[in-house]
Amino acid sequence: MNPVVHFEMPYEDSSRMADFYKNAFGWQMNIMGPEMGNYVVAWTAETDPVTRMVKEPGRINGGFFKKSPDNAAPSVVIAVKDIQEAMKKVTEAGGKVAFLQDGKPIDIPGIGLYAGFLDTEGNRVSLLQPKEK
Repeated sequence: MNPVVHFEMPYEDSSRMADFYKNAFGWQMNIMGPEMGNYVVAWTAETDPVTRMVKEPGRINGGFFKKSPDNAAPSVVIAVKDIQEAMKKVTEAGGKVAFLQDGKPIDIPGIGLYAGFLDTEGNRVSLLQPKEK
């Protein structure tokens, strides 16, 4: 079984969004720079500083991305052992792989390989093949 390991939501103003979640829920927010697509990492649970994974099973962290016309809905990230095989299964099941970089999964430094897809209902979902430790 492949677990949900991360959530993602869009933002219009990263500072405003980060302040909201910090003040409302106490989340730690890390606004990344342009080299990381201005992504904002949200730590919602105690996280190991080395592995960047949550310490308590069953909890997840998340992130926020700049809202755009073709990417404006929240999504979840599903961990998989083999991203190429998972992309094949998504396609065979009727989904559409998208959100790639030059037709390939995106290599997120220190995290792993990432690709997005649309399910049969048009929902945006993502795949993550975590980097081997």
